[in-house]
Amino acid sequence: MPVSSSNTPNTDITRPASRQLTMLNPLGLYDPSANGYSHVAMIAPGAGLVCVAGQGGERADGSLPDSFEGQVRQALDNLRVALAAAGSQVRLVAKLTVLVVDHSEARLRVLAAEVERAWGDAPKPACTLIPVPRLALDGMLFEVEALALAEAPGAV
Repeated sequence: MPVSSSNTPNTDITRPASRQLTMLNPLGLYDPSANGYSHVAMIAPGAGLVCVAGQGGERADGSLPDSFEGQVRQALDNLRVALAAAGSQVRLVAKLTVLVVDHSEARLRVLAAEVERAWGDAPKPACTLIPVPRLALDGMLFEVEALALAEAPGAV
């Protein structure tokens, strides 16, 4: 089930490759592609939805990478595992919410690069970044939650 995207600056046109999920960057809004997201994700009525709770950078053994980049990469890998378990995948993610401890422009660049690595050429989802002073675990620097489509409506 492909998704469509329009990351061209100043466009209000979508290329709906899917009736289920379309990404849109409307005329009059800046081009967010350098920061790894789209402004709008439209989900068709009746689509099967997957809600993924916040995924941190914990490895399977519960340990955390020391670096922000390592935690973002691990959290996005954890997101892929959670999505697959629910019959979805990153290209079907409509919306991300990310929580970043000690947010900075440098951390935004790391996040954008890791989203690019995880999504590749697929359209990037809508995203809200929320700077926070602390997360659930000592040393935790990043958390991501997602709203995605199931591979096929009613699949989960």
